[in-house]
Amino acid sequence: MKKKLIAGNWKMNGSLAANEALVKGLLAGLDRSACQVALCVPSVYLAQMQALMAGSAIDLGAQDLSQHAAGAFTGEISGAMLNEFGVRYCIVGHSERRQYHFESDALVAAKAQRALAFGITPIVCVGETLAEREAGKTEEVVKRQLAAVIHANGHCISEIVVAYEPVWAIGTGKTASTEQAQQVHAVLRAQLKAASPQADRIHILYGGSMNAANAAELLAQPDIDGGLVGGASLKAPDFLSIIASAL
Repeated sequence: MKKKLIAGNWKMNGSLAANEALVKGLLAGLDRSACQVALCVPSVYLAQMQALMAGSAIDLGAQDLSQHAAGAFTGEISGAMLNEFGVRYCIVGHSERRQYHFESDALVAAKAQRALAFGITPIVCVGETLAEREAGKTEEVVKRQLAAVIHANGHCISEIVVAYEPVWAIGTGKTASTEQAQQVHAVLRAQLKAASPQADRIHILYGGSMNAANAAELLAQPDIDGGLVGGASLKAPDFLSIIASAL
């Protein structure tokens, strides 16, 4: 049975001093055997985090990468660059990237492909807006988003991580009920199983305002293999509490 995966997404937060204090707090309270843990940090802090977490049980993650290998793409970060910093995971297709940077399903699929090419596990985010949920389109939306990634990466789809993040529950304090979350996770699991005989090895994370209070109930669901944690990953006690819930 695979261990749960708890990945923190710091978004655009952090400072050199705050990062060091947070990581030291996490390492002091982390049980190495509990589950897999990752921190996806702003790219400017990758070098600092690589040094702070060297030899620890926490894997380093990035928040985005370019679909291009190299070249005249000012401001972009390549998979090769991330690889040099020991990055294990990279978030692609987060709802904030889709919304504010107009990332399409095809672009997200290409970024996932680029991450895999450099030995980095993409955490592929899918999820519906409130309007889409109210229109009864949740399943249609998440299956479309995941289908693009499967189409582009079919031969190695078992190497990805999927994160279901209902857009209406991100940073709002709202959380999908355990039944709502499990229902969508089961849909995604079935889609992955149809695409790969090794689908059971794929982690499907819940990413909609998971916190210390709701983590245990969510993580007890049969198709929820972990969490993509936002705000709670910036506070060592809260993040450690979520990790403890993943036993």
